[in-house]
Amino acid sequence: MNLADRQSRLVMCRRLFAVLLSLSLCGAVSAAKVELDPSNWGHPEGEACVSCHDKASPGLAQQWHDSAHKTAGVNCMDCHQADSAEPDAIEHEGQVIATIVSPKDCGRCHETEYSEQAGSVHAEAYAIIADRVPALAHNMTGAAMQASGCDQCHGSLVKVRGDGTLDPATWPNSGIGRINPDGSKGSCSSCHGRHEFSKAQAREPEACVRCHSGPDSPDKEIFEASKHGMIYAAQRDKMNLDSDTWIAGQDYTAAPTCVTCHMGAAGKIPSTHDVGMRNAWNLNTPVSERQYLVVLEDGSKLELPASAPVPKRGSEITKADGSIGKVKVVAAPDRRRQIMSMVCLECHSKSFTEGFMTQFDNVVELFNVKFGEPASAIMQSLYEEGLLTPLPFDEPIEFTYWELWHDEGARARHGASMASPNHAWWEGMYLVGRNFYARFLPEARAVAGERAAQLVDARIGDSEHHAWLSRPAEHNPILGYVPPPEPGPPAVPEAAPAQSPPAEAETLEPAVEPAPKSASVPGAEAGVGSDVGSGGVPREPALASGERAQ
Repeated sequence: MNLADRQSRLVMCRRLFAVLLSLSLCGAVSAAKVELDPSNWGHPEGEACVSCHDKASPGLAQQWHDSAHKTAGVNCMDCHQADSAEPDAIEHEGQVIATIVSPKDCGRCHETEYSEQAGSVHAEAYAIIADRVPALAHNMTGAAMQASGCDQCHGSLVKVRGDGTLDPATWPNSGIGRINPDGSKGSCSSCHGRHEFSKAQAREPEACVRCHSGPDSPDKEIFEASKHGMIYAAQRDKMNLDSDTWIAGQDYTAAPTCVTCHMGAAGKIPSTHDVGMRNAWNLNTPVSERQYLVVLEDGSKLELPASAPVPKRGSEITKADGSIGKVKVVAAPDRRRQIMSMVCLECHSKSFTEGFMTQFDNVVELFNVKFGEPASAIMQSLYEEGLLTPLPFDEPIEFTYWELWHDEGARARHGASMASPNHAWWEGMYLVGRNFYARFLPEARAVAGERAAQLVDARIGDSEHHAWLSRPAEHNPILGYVPPPEPGPPAVPEAAPAQSPPAEAETLEPAVEPAPKSASVPGAEAGVGSDVGSGGVPREPALASGERAQ
C-alpha cells in the first residue's frame, strides 16, 4: 500500500469513526463491561434451582454449568426472578419467576448490548410483517402455520393466559423480533442459545442461518457457496471464536463470518448489536432502493428509501410499530456503505473493495431497471384497471410476480452482495429472466387481453434491455440450432474457353504428300503391323488392359 492510499484510508477511518460516534453506535469491541455491582446477582435461592434441575432437566442445567454466567456467579434466579405484578409472573417452588427472560432482563447487566439491539432492525422483525402474515400464513395455509413458521424467525406477540401461563399459540418462541410481556422486543437467546449464552456460538454462521436461509433470505446457501464460506469451512479452527475481544484483522484473520461484516469490530469500526446499520440497500423488495438510516431520540432506528424526503432533525416520524419518534440524526446510504467497506479493508485493498461494491451495485440496478420496475408497473396497472382483484394470491400471476422478486430476485441480489456467482446467476438472475419472459409477460398479456399493448408491452417496448426480442432472426448456437445459410441466386455456369483449330500437324489424318513408291514397305498403305503411322508419324504402342501411360 503506497503512502497516498494509507493517508486516504486514515482520513476515511477518522471520518467514519466520527460518524459512528455521532450516531451513538460505538459499542465496545466485545461484550461491554458490566457496570452493575456484583452484589446484584448471586441470588441465594439459585442453588436450589440448580439442585433440582440437575435431576429434572440435566441437559439444560449442564449448559449453565458450562457458561460464563456460572463462572461469574450468576444463577437461575438472577435471570428468572420476577415481580408479582408482572403479567407473566408465576409462582414456582415458592419463588415468583417469569418463564421468559427478555432483553430487558438481560439489559440489567448488559446495558450497551440491550440499547443497540432495541434500536435495530431485528427488534422490528415482528412489526415489519405483522400486517402481511394473514395473506400467506393464514389464507394460503392456516393460522397454525404462523406459530411454527413465520413467528419462529420474526418473533411472536407473546400472550399470557389468565393463570399466568403462556399461550401455546405464541410460545415457545425465540424469534428475533418477539414482543415480550414486559413490552421489550427481541430475544437474546435467538443468537446466544440458552442456557450457555455463548459468545462463540453467536459468532458462528450457524447462529444466523436458522432464519437467514430459504427463498427470501438465502444467506446460508450463499455464504457456504462463496469464497468467504469456503475459507471459513477450511480454517474454522483458526477463528479464535472464544476470544474476549474479536476484532477482524487483529484477533482473527482466517475468514469472515456473518457477524464480521454486519456486527463485528474491525480496525477502528466498533462492534454493534444493530445488525442492519451497515446495509446501504434494501434487497428484499420488488424494487431495491438505497436506504437512509434514521436514528431517533429514544435510541430506536428505522430505514427510509433514498427516494423519500430526508426527515429533518427534531421532526416527528412514524416508526415500524406505529408509534411516533423524534429524529435525532440521519445517515445517508453512502456513509453506511463506507462503514461496511471499512470492514472489507481489513483483508482487501481499496481498489478490490471498490470494484466489488461496483459489481454488486450494478447487479442490483440491473434487476431494478430490467425486471423489478417494469413488473411492478405492469402489476400496478392491472390492479388499477380492475383486471386483478386486490386480494393477494387468488390469481396465478400474483404467484409468478411474488416469486420473481421475493424469491429469485432476492437470491440474485443477495448472491451479488455476498460473492456467490452461482446464486447471483443460475439460482438468481437466470430464473428471474426465465420467469419474466416465459411466465410473467405471457400471463400479464392474457390478463390484459385486448389492452395488452397499452398495459404490458408499453412498459418494456422502449427499453434497451428488452430490444433483443425484436431480433428474432438473430441466431446463437446455445440451444443447438443454427439456421442454414439462405440460398443465394442460382450459379451461372462458366463459359467454356474458346479453342483454336488444331494445328495441321496435330490432326488425326494430317495431309501429307504420298511417299514415293520406291520407299514403300509392305502394308504401309494401311499402317498394319507397322510402328510408323501414316505420314511417317511414329505410332503409340498399344496399352495392355489396366496399364497406365507413362
